[in-house]
Amino acid sequence: MPIELLRPEVSSKIAAGEVIERPASAVKELVENALDAGASRIQVEIRAGGIEFIRVTDDGIGIPSTQVELAFQRFATSKLSRAADLESVSTLGFRGEALPSIASIARVEMRTRSQDEDSGTHIEFEDGELISQSSAGLPVGTTLMVRNIYRNFPARRKFLRSPASEHSRIHSVISHYAMAYPEVAFELRADRGRPFTSPGDGDLRDAVSTVHGRRVAESMLEVSSEGDDLTEPAVGGLIGPPTLDRANRTYISLFVNRRWIQSRSISYAIEQSYHGFMAERRYPVAVVNISIPYEDVDVNAHPAKAEIRFKRENQVFGAVQKAVRKTLTEHAPVPEVSHRAVNRSDAGSYPQTRRSPEPAAFWPTAPFSASRGTHGSLGSSPASHHTMDLGDFLAPHDSSETTPPPPGVTPGKALPVLRVLGQIGNTYVVAEGPDGVYMIDQHAAHERVMFERVRTQAAAGTPDIQSLLEPTVVELDSDKMELILHESEAMSGMGFVLEPFGDNAVILRGVPALLNESDQAGALVDVLDLMAEGGGFETWEERAAYSIACHGAIRAGKILSPEEMRELVTQLEECAQPNTCPHGRPTMIHMSSGQLEREFGRT
Repeated sequence: MPIELLRPEVSSKIAAGEVIERPASAVKELVENALDAGASRIQVEIRAGGIEFIRVTDDGIGIPSTQVELAFQRFATSKLSRAADLESVSTLGFRGEALPSIASIARVEMRTRSQDEDSGTHIEFEDGELISQSSAGLPVGTTLMVRNIYRNFPARRKFLRSPASEHSRIHSVISHYAMAYPEVAFELRADRGRPFTSPGDGDLRDAVSTVHGRRVAESMLEVSSEGDDLTEPAVGGLIGPPTLDRANRTYISLFVNRRWIQSRSISYAIEQSYHGFMAERRYPVAVVNISIPYEDVDVNAHPAKAEIRFKRENQVFGAVQKAVRKTLTEHAPVPEVSHRAVNRSDAGSYPQTRRSPEPAAFWPTAPFSASRGTHGSLGSSPASHHTMDLGDFLAPHDSSETTPPPPGVTPGKALPVLRVLGQIGNTYVVAEGPDGVYMIDQHAAHERVMFERVRTQAAAGTPDIQSLLEPTVVELDSDKMELILHESEAMSGMGFVLEPFGDNAVILRGVPALLNESDQAGALVDVLDLMAEGGGFETWEERAAYSIACHGAIRAGKILSPEEMRELVTQLEECAQPNTCPHGRPTMIHMSSGQLEREFGRT
């Protein structure tokens, strides 16, 4: 095939595919344009997750009628004019690609009026071609409507997610810019779910309250650190106290000169600042803005402008870590040793509860298997659950068991019968089989056991529910409320008993019996986090089952009694897929008798 120049309609789609990855990308570009135009109020309306319809309205300075058509030409921009301007970009937009990219893959209609004109302009494009343009009586500002995004680009449209998923991405864009610009009032309305609104009063804590909930916002600590001179970064924002932890990193919101960014390095700096204050595998809530000279940052590193490059990244890393650590040290001194474990809800995130001074056994109900059946039923009370009868005690070094296990695999099981020998590092259970030694990761193994148990109970319509003696009000952010509303059947099928309680709160009346901990509100939040994060499962039911298993499984570092080890191994033997955890990580490794003999030089 000879080399040829691409036709304009082909090159425009290629360029649009880089800039506008999905409906949320279009919303982000339009919102950034509105902010650059000095808007104090931005309204976003979507249908079908933005796939069918997007409307963004602002009260900014508008576009003069003589420049409206030009704004839809590629690389037409008012943000910069010379190559040197790229070295110091102070606006959110600057490439001049957003409007032409959107117009090339959808039907677009714009209504805009400049503050210096008496009338406005109404213009329409379809597949990049101008359809009509006329004068109209309009208020100052701009409204842009996008219909049927990727309507002429089926190769891209088929890779879009469900409307609910695309809606969630758009909500994330709006909520992050509401925190970056607390002086701007944002509103997001959709054809399903509750609207999102921010007050626009200039108070960051109020903006965070609309995103993460009032109690979370009230408990957060203010970060304020000015650089020693004008060339050093200044760090500001709000961070959660160490007791306000989460199951993943999605609660860390980063901004550079109020531009929402993704940065592993800066996220790691914040996480490291909590080292010694927060448990392992728990992550903070943080809303951090880094003010830095424009010439010290390259925002032209990614088509979507989500990733940036720092001229002196080590300096920025150190400034963020120092500011966050200083705030934590001042507001969260080293706690005194006590016999009571502090609940994460003590930070004000959830109603306070007390943990038992002694660690409870990790098995909350009687063992589940096809031969034993389930224990508990829908609506059962706490009194109906009891600890299991584990039978005779087996010491880790017990040699009195003289009957050897039968060779091969036991009928109906995917694993051979194993004899528990002991525990290594409070993390791995060592067992002997008919052909060597098995080392079992207790957390991964317990995840597999719980995952299959929850999934089986949900499929049978008989989730094992632990009713709460004192129902708990749990405040949630808008994303989690949307998730509960959209996937209420999956949540109830897993054993959560929830009732709406206002705009961003639910009453928690029951939880899956496997979540046998006192911080039930924290467990609900963690499960919702893991569900939203996904993990390769095809259905929400499997996501929920995995989330419960991941949250409720025993952790590495927990000392298990011999009977607990034996029961864990027994239940793992009964699993349909015992070799991996639900995420695909191995539950065990095997060293055969032949390998042992070779290592000891017996062959």
